[in-house]
Amino acid sequence: MDDIAAERNSERNADSDVLALLGKKQVLKRRFGLLSIFGFAMCELITWETVLAIFSQGLNNGGPAGLVYGYIIAWLSTLSVYTVISELASMAPIAGGQYYWVYMLAPARYKKFSSYIIGWLTSLAWIATVATESIFAGLIIQGLIILDYPDYEPKQWQGTLLAWLVIALAVFINVVIPGLLPKFEIFILVFHCAGFIAIMAVLWVYSPHGSAASVFATSLNEGGWPTQGLSYCVGFLGNVATFVGADASVHMAEEISNAAINIPRAICGSMIFNGLIGFAMMLTVLFCIGDLETVLTSKTGYPFIQIFYDSVGSVAGATAMAAVVLALTWACAIGITTTASRMTWSFARDRGTPFSKYLSKVEHRTKVPVIAVGAVTVFSALLTLIYVGSATAFNDVISLTITGFYGSYFLPAVFLLYHRIKGHVASKNDVPPETTGEEKNDPVTGSKEAEGEKSSSPADPNAGTPIVEVAQAALAWGPFRIPGILGIINNAYACLYMIFVIFWSVWPPETPVDATTMNYSVVVTGGVIIFSIVWYWIRGRKEYEGPLIDDEVKAVMRMGSIVAI
Repeated sequence: MDDIAAERNSERNADSDVLALLGKKQVLKRRFGLLSIFGFAMCELITWETVLAIFSQGLNNGGPAGLVYGYIIAWLSTLSVYTVISELASMAPIAGGQYYWVYMLAPARYKKFSSYIIGWLTSLAWIATVATESIFAGLIIQGLIILDYPDYEPKQWQGTLLAWLVIALAVFINVVIPGLLPKFEIFILVFHCAGFIAIMAVLWVYSPHGSAASVFATSLNEGGWPTQGLSYCVGFLGNVATFVGADASVHMAEEISNAAINIPRAICGSMIFNGLIGFAMMLTVLFCIGDLETVLTSKTGYPFIQIFYDSVGSVAGATAMAAVVLALTWACAIGITTTASRMTWSFARDRGTPFSKYLSKVEHRTKVPVIAVGAVTVFSALLTLIYVGSATAFNDVISLTITGFYGSYFLPAVFLLYHRIKGHVASKNDVPPETTGEEKNDPVTGSKEAEGEKSSSPADPNAGTPIVEVAQAALAWGPFRIPGILGIINNAYACLYMIFVIFWSVWPPETPVDATTMNYSVVVTGGVIIFSIVWYWIRGRKEYEGPLIDDEVKAVMRMGSIVAI
């Protein structure tokens, strides 16, 4: 037992040293090991459950064939994207994720501005995802009420209240009993797999089965697009949404043991495993869909609930099956709340948000950023109010989860591609080569000092104007990466795929386009970017300097021989 305890202490010290080299002291508790963070990553994706919840988008635009082949393309392409994210997480395993990596990789003159914009985009994308997942769970509850009580007349405000119930439980688990989160995620991982097997078995035994041609050779263009190819591309976004959020474990980096290795394992492992079972569920649903018109016009609001009922012919049976999907969606909302709060907390400690002094506080007893959890959930609850006024308008909040996330992935990925082509990224134990002539021996300086300027905080009348020291992490590979030309090809493909996804994510789902069918995601995402730019010029540029260095770790950084790029 003493040997095990000593080994765990050694791991904790090693993780703290790695974090110190990135400029931060250890303030959160490292609760997660490989199994628990793998469960966390699996349950944030909940791929087979998402396939059931949103497959109708791809069914209308593309049909069964478009769904099947689009799923394969989206799965493998998204795995390429998250492989790059895993490489970045292995280089710098820190809760800030994208905005930290952008600062680390961007040219000196663009570091501060681009890092700030990505920090806002990532934070708001995660807050929107909390709202989205909570509404999904709330509307599944409402769908089950409709199934069990046919005379019930659903109201949109009731769906929002149910979403608030989902958010309330997420707050309780994250704030009151956070120590149970790792065990909870392991339990949900088992439940995730067991639920998949049970629902698959019921559908294959009790549902009528379509022909292979009806699945693999049937295309639909219910959106009224001029060509079938255009319809495929519009419907492809349904498959893309199935894999959004696999980077959730990135923002848990400071609560994971051996994060530089375990985060890539969790991300890539969950993508592969979830992709396989999600594909199996996709084929099952398409073979067992039954009467298409009945399914797509179901009063429950979710086609999968109607499929369950048509399969077993029992309200109680269909309710039990849908309850499994509900429980896993609810668990996903709990984990997303955790991730969103850690991202917001991390950005606040670097003074990237308003009221950063309060948002960056960590509760001493639980080692949880309680105020950040509260802020994230309050804003998410406010976003769900949009659904009361217009379900169409709320869909544009949902769209922020795709355009926002992929936008936040794209910038660090393209910067990494540039540096790996130029050969600027060194092996972990090597000294990084000179790159731009801005090399600096003292690692506790920011990009401004690297350019011959001093970065300053507001003047203190008692102490003069102190220097604000900004972390410039080493440009060196972590323990996980794709080496050589294969890494360059994968990185390049990931960047091209992200451009493709962002382009199609702003297209409306059908024609003709009017106020009710218009896709306002470009307005929502553009609004977030414009707001962050305006706020940057009003206050951000005065308060935000980049990832700050905690006083306690300055000596460790200097010992680490970190070099600015």
